[in-house]
Amino acid sequence: RADSTPFRHLQFDRVFPDDFYSAMLQAMPASEDYRAMSGKTKMASSRPDGKPTRAKIDLFPEYLRHLSSEKRAIWDVVGQALRSKELGRVFMERLAPGLQRRFGANFARVRLYPVPILTRDIPGYRVFKHTDSLWKGITVQLYLPPDNSITHIGTIFHERLPDGQKPRRKQMPFARNTGYAFAVADNTWHSADTVGPEVTTRDSILLTYFVDRVAWRF
Repeated sequence: RADSTPFRHLQFDRVFPDDFYSAMLQAMPASEDYRAMSGKTKMASSRPDGKPTRAKIDLFPEYLRHLSSEKRAIWDVVGQALRSKELGRVFMERLAPGLQRRFGANFARVRLYPVPILTRDIPGYRVFKHTDSLWKGITVQLYLPPDNSITHIGTIFHERLPDGQKPRRKQMPFARNTGYAFAVADNTWHSADTVGPEVTTRDSILLTYFVDRVAWRF
């Protein structure tokens, strides 16, 4: 369903079929299967003791080779679905108002390419208020908890007021098989509170559609 508060976004109640979602949880990789984030994200997701609070597995065949055949079979299907052109077209259609605001009337001609990653956050992870890099066109996050016991650690959406303040206006519940999506723009402020010790892992999929402006960037 779509909502415009505090900016245009989609909110999902049931992303994957129930039986397949259960299979995904059974096939969740072990901690040693993940690798550290890179660049600015690596620095931002580290604790004072240097331990990274976010790790990832890119959902491409070359990054899934080290998983067992049973786990690889599940996550390969997930990666293929999230990288599909059909899904990309649906996001372009459903997020049209936000994309048109940023790219203009010809937004449908903007080429985007998807990069899905499976992420794992641990206690200490947090995200300060920010808007995503404009190298990104669409941001999607799909939550993967086994139950609804940690709904309070979902992403927070902020409104930017004329005086520059950015109060929180809405929070996505970190609930089983849910998620959200928005077209990246200068008004899509969001954050996440510090993950506390009551959380074992905060597992989710980040699906980012990058703007394919020129060949070297792609």
